[in-house]
Amino acid sequence: MMKKLLAAAALAASLAAPPLATPVLASEGGAPLEHAPIDVRDLASLQSGAKTFVNYCLNCHSASLVRYTQLRDIGLTDEQIRDYLIFNGGKVGELMTVSMPRKDAKEWFGAVPPDLSVTARSRGADWIYSYLRGFYRDPATLTGWNNTVYPNVGMPHPMWELQGERTLVHGDNGGEGHGALAAAPTFDVTRPGKLTPTEYDAVVRDLTNFMVWMAEPHQLKRREMGMWVLMGLAVLTLVTWLLYKNYWKDVH
Repeated sequence: MMKKLLAAAALAASLAAPPLATPVLASEGGAPLEHAPIDVRDLASLQSGAKTFVNYCLNCHSASLVRYTQLRDIGLTDEQIRDYLIFNGGKVGELMTVSMPRKDAKEWFGAVPPDLSVTARSRGADWIYSYLRGFYRDPATLTGWNNTVYPNVGMPHPMWELQGERTLVHGDNGGEGHGALAAAPTFDVTRPGKLTPTEYDAVVRDLTNFMVWMAEPHQLKRREMGMWVLMGLAVLTLVTWLLYKNYWKDVH
């Protein structure tokens, strides 16, 4: 009986675990990851991140496991979703997909851009946050861009107009900006962006926050349910223990 209760408690504890804990993984030979200051309870941040996602990510990457209607959970109305977040004439009830045919995407980019629905679960929030802040100019690559977290990445910087253009000054451990980074990199700004560094970091934070929420839209409900289950199991364990003591009191 007690073994079953302990097993149930362990299951409930996993349900109540913090949402999308960042896996402690090394990046692809890149720089150390920075902590992403996210909070999936911040609706204003999630709404800002959703706007950035559809403007800068959804052009090439899909989020085919998420419907636009789920954005109601972050405080948006159907009218707001339709007017500000859907640009391909789609309906609010449709999935967040791209209009670009997979065949064309493979021809233009060499590979079909991956779906981003659960990237936050596979990569972690810190990876996404660091990756989006790690782009710099590199004339040795095909796209003219490189990344400190993902060296020799095939994707150009999607938000370069906001961040501006930079060159890598310090942090390389492999020569000419292509090797593993042994320390936090530093950059030289060659062309300022539309946003200040602080403003750009805020945009990246909100985008990362939205992608974490998108990877598991019901994570807060899961945690709340897990806590109630834990409290119920605690009461049940106490009652079971009292019954056990009462049943065996005359035997001992």
